[in-house]
Amino acid sequence: MSYADEIFINMCRDILENGTSTEGEKVRPHWPDGESAYTIKKFGVVNRYDLSKEFPIMTLRKTALKSATDEMLWIWQQKSNNIHDLHSHIWDEWADEDGSIGKAYGYQMSVKHEYKEGRMDQVDRVLYDLKHNPFSRRIMTNIYVHQDLHEMNLYPCAYSMTFNVTQKKGDDKLTLNAILNQRSQDVLAANNWNVVQYAVLLHMFAQVSDMRVGELVHVIADAHIYDRHVPMIQELISRKPYPAPTFKLNPDIKDFYEFTRNDVSLENYETGEQIKDIPVAI
Repeated sequence: MSYADEIFINMCRDILENGTSTEGEKVRPHWPDGESAYTIKKFGVVNRYDLSKEFPIMTLRKTALKSATDEMLWIWQQKSNNIHDLHSHIWDEWADEDGSIGKAYGYQMSVKHEYKEGRMDQVDRVLYDLKHNPFSRRIMTNIYVHQDLHEMNLYPCAYSMTFNVTQKKGDDKLTLNAILNQRSQDVLAANNWNVVQYAVLLHMFAQVSDMRVGELVHVIADAHIYDRHVPMIQELISRKPYPAPTFKLNPDIKDFYEFTRNDVSLENYETGEQIKDIPVAI
């Protein structure tokens, strides 16, 4: 099986067997029919993926690589907070009549800040440091900005990336690693989606910085399975997994801002059936 499948199965089993329930508590999320959306959750889940060995996309069901990449580029490259710039409808529930999700995600990436090297936004600062200060311990982004939370239609879930560069003995190239911090995650709907997005981002940043890709560490403060998702999760983790596919990134792209969703692809991606009509808590 792919390593992403192994991590996912073990994580879900741990949540179902050892997690705590919010049933009966006062919770914010609710189902479209108005009923409260309760969860079984685990605190402080940490998953590690070595991208130099395998691309972490699950095979138990299909994760749409190009759509996941498109949303990641919407935030990190286009720095947009308008759903009309997306090719999917995953943000429609949180957009206003103009398509804006408020001062969230891409908006925060677009804000320029003063540095001694000049005015840059967070993405350009990361790219600058990977080129000029690769061993800095300050290469990070953070989009959970308290002063703007009241103008966000949804608080950021995946809110921080910390990049760290290492050099393996005898290797002439540096290795790029990263930690993704996430305050909350709907395991069924979003876990592998987010892992794939930030694995692609790490591959892209490594390529344009002339580095090798290393580890992605995913830290989830509140990893949860919604009550109406439990039967779906139980069926999903009982499936037969397949070997991991081979990830391909267009090797000709040397500028992060030139990547498109069509520059990523998979070879030999065999999966189980997609789960349809997953209810989404709002």
